[in-house]
Amino acid sequence: MKHTSLVLIALLSPALPASAQEIKVHLSPTCGCCKAWVRHLEQAGFTPRVVESNDMAATKTALSVPDKVQSCHTAVVEGYFIEGHVPASDIRRLLKDKPTALGLAVPDMPIGSPGMEVPGVAADKFETLLVSAGGQTVVYGKH
Repeated sequence: MKHTSLVLIALLSPALPASAQEIKVHLSPTCGCCKAWVRHLEQAGFTPRVVESNDMAATKTALSVPDKVQSCHTAVVEGYFIEGHVPASDIRRLLKDKPTALGLAVPDMPIGSPGMEVPGVAADKFETLLVSAGGQTVVYGKH
């Protein structure tokens, strides 16, 4: 009888929330779109740890972000860099799939990407790129 009671308690108890994935975000202290991207991450269940920097070029160099895919902010999660306005859904997929790569990037700053939404302006189509050693890229997501 005790076993049955424990099973019922377990089934009727509310599920505990999964712990949020921490992500370290390097950004310029004056960048509004970077802060908007951080809010996007929070809304998606990540726990951003913001590091403000006045020398983002040095950060990108230290993290091996190729020049051709650079954007405004750079994050790090589980050893991958996340460059620019990458959607949280692509980051979740990266962490699930764990491909051999340096990270993900959304080059430039496409209108409509997370953190770059402009009311009344149509979103640009953009791609998330998977960046491998040597700077090679393949399309990882289309938005």
